[in-house]
Amino acid sequence: MDLIPNPDSPRSDHSGGGGGGVGGPSNSPHCFASFSSATPGAAPSSSSSTSTTTSSSSPSLSRYESQKRRDWNTFGQYLKNHRPPLSLARCSGAHVLEFLRYLDQFGKTKVHTQMCPFFGHPNPPAPCPCPLRQAWGSLDALIGRLRAAYEENGGKPESNPFGARAVRLYLREVREIQSKARGVSYEKKKRKKPQQDQQHPPPPPAAA
Repeated sequence: MDLIPNPDSPRSDHSGGGGGGVGGPSNSPHCFASFSSATPGAAPSSSSSTSTTTSSSSPSLSRYESQKRRDWNTFGQYLKNHRPPLSLARCSGAHVLEFLRYLDQFGKTKVHTQMCPFFGHPNPPAPCPCPLRQAWGSLDALIGRLRAAYEENGGKPESNPFGARAVRLYLREVREIQSKARGVSYEKKKRKKPQQDQQHPPPPPAAA
């Protein structure tokens, strides 16, 4: 399946080169940075000593919570930039699929086509013109964070668009396609259950 970014969706200035999935060098969605209006490297002014003290005393979020917040803000911005603009209440599983396909233009994972001589080759010996896509694992983790964020922000579980059946089927299809194209297995390794010591009956008493 050749995923094509939605032409009606907002675009970014990022190129889609490199290796990896949605996550960049620090496993954070590099394509999400274009939506951020904050300037992390900006130094606080002398007149903002009070706010600086307050922010420094606030508890720091975990890496997962920080990423989830960025993903949620990014999706909200995506809905605003959508043509026509979409409200969260009107968002459906179909819009989530549109969002995932839009992210493919920022992908860094090479997905070989069936016509490519490296189809199914986990370590291609040479470059090829096959498209770059978002890795299945990155999309799966992204949907998990957005699904949790939706309910944390007041959404009802039964109306959660990130948990829609169409989204689950799409992720399953992407996993199967990328597994075959890249020659890798996404199956989770089953943990071996520790063998319990079998209780043997006590030996009979020795004869007097």
